[in-house]
Amino acid sequence: MVQPRSLLFTTALAVALSSPFVVAGPVQKDGIAVPPNMAGNRDAVKQIFMDSYEAYKQDAWGHDDLAPLSKGFVDSRNGWGATIVDGMSTMSIMGLDNYLGDAIKFASQIDFSKSKTSDSVSVFETTIRYIGGLLSTYELSGRKHPELVDKAKEVADKLAIAWVGDNDIPFGHINFGNNAPDKQNSNIAEAGTLTLEWATLSKYTGDDKYRNLAEKAFRRIATNPSPLPGLPAQGIDPNTGSPVGGYVTWGGGSDSYFEYLIKYARLNNTGEALWADTWKLAVDSSIQTLLKKSTVGDHSYLTDYDSEKRNVYVSSHLACFHGGNWLLGGQLLRNQTVVDVALQLVDACWNTYASTATGIGPEAFAFASVDGNYTAGSAPTPEQQAFYELHGFYPTTGAEYYILRPEVLESNFYAWRVTGDAKYLDRAASAVSSFQKYLKAPVAYAGIQNVNDVNSGKFNDMESFWFAEVLKYLYLTFDDPSHISLDEWVFNTEAHPFQIPPAKGAYGTPSGQTPPSPSQQHPFTPTQAPIPAYSQSPTLPGILHIPEGIIRSVATGILNIIGFQL
Repeated sequence: MVQPRSLLFTTALAVALSSPFVVAGPVQKDGIAVPPNMAGNRDAVKQIFMDSYEAYKQDAWGHDDLAPLSKGFVDSRNGWGATIVDGMSTMSIMGLDNYLGDAIKFASQIDFSKSKTSDSVSVFETTIRYIGGLLSTYELSGRKHPELVDKAKEVADKLAIAWVGDNDIPFGHINFGNNAPDKQNSNIAEAGTLTLEWATLSKYTGDDKYRNLAEKAFRRIATNPSPLPGLPAQGIDPNTGSPVGGYVTWGGGSDSYFEYLIKYARLNNTGEALWADTWKLAVDSSIQTLLKKSTVGDHSYLTDYDSEKRNVYVSSHLACFHGGNWLLGGQLLRNQTVVDVALQLVDACWNTYASTATGIGPEAFAFASVDGNYTAGSAPTPEQQAFYELHGFYPTTGAEYYILRPEVLESNFYAWRVTGDAKYLDRAASAVSSFQKYLKAPVAYAGIQNVNDVNSGKFNDMESFWFAEVLKYLYLTFDDPSHISLDEWVFNTEAHPFQIPPAKGAYGTPSGQTPPSPSQQHPFTPTQAPIPAYSQSPTLPGILHIPEGIIRSVATGILNIIGFQL
């Protein structure tokens, strides 16, 4: 029987819609290019790196950090040469082959069996700087230096004693002298920021124990009861695996736990929805409960949330990674709501730079919102209030300093690569100018004690993340966007890039479907009723929107194949 033409079209339309158009989206915008008038900034950043590293070689070689005021050294990371190992991936990206060759030779000879200082060894810091730096450089150098993997394995085998017995959560610090952990409480950033590095180590050693240790720590955090859905408490007890307190923040102590959720899903293309689902719930919950507007300037911030269930109207330089992370996840999941909010967060964090006398942002800041003014501290001083009335935030007392942190510039880099909007290039250029003007020390560069004082005193420590993160993100902002594309690499929290496979069809549980049951997955346990799915945007609902014209064309093609015309 001949079918009505309308029914045939409807059938063809259904076939078209069922075709594999629902895919994870690209992160970077196609076709963007750095304008010629901005390209010189890349060379300026490279020169800052070389000037800084030459000073390190002269006065601190083999130690962790340069002391730029006294022309000496600081061993803040167990004396293993953190600046060298942490800086290697940036050397590779910048094409500094002479530096890189010497650095690889040095790294291959480090004795990780003992600390060169009396300090305990941080599992988190050693993972993100040393293991991350070694493995990223191995990949960036074309996998020509297996000795770097050997060294990463050497230090990871020592760090593995942080998991005591059957504990899911590692202790945060280890005494390498007696091979025993310091049995103190940890936090979710320390315990939950190991997956990228340890899974990559498993990939190259063929030993799954590293991945399994890192994953079981994450799973315990994700399955614990939480103060807000998807937002665990900052503190955690490695002895019991239970939360400590009820403080929630996207800042230090929690930050990179959230960061790694979506990044780990992308790195491994895992078929398990838990990683992306947990990230999406954290974002949804944050949009509903933590996202607030300032009464001045209408800036968007993510507040903290205390154990008394109060929004704490503070944020920090560390927390400002969130804009870039939300851009990555929003693009990957094709979610315009998340992307739009992310860009607002990027703008608010940049405002902390644009508003100060030096053009550099403070360590921590506070603001007032229309629904309350609780800031977990004393009322703002008259000077702080006056600053707030002009700028919509104020640096908090004792946190007016800048210690060479990357997060604001990291998110600015993501914003440029995602949107192609030249304003992000202008902002990065402004930061370069401010650094050259206000951070120069007797040798190299140094952090400043007060970002609102153009004559501020400086700190006598140039930490390794100056090389690993700040200068890398600035350099890549002005570099060819196809170099270290966000669709080919994912950065660890120390800005060491890891290669990623082509994106899979989708990440997490598709919209409208129920997440897997507890027997299939390890769900988190919220302590209150489910929240609205704010990230399920009505304009771009987590899937690729297919214009009607394309759908009609596909349907028409199907009908033509079977001999019908519309």
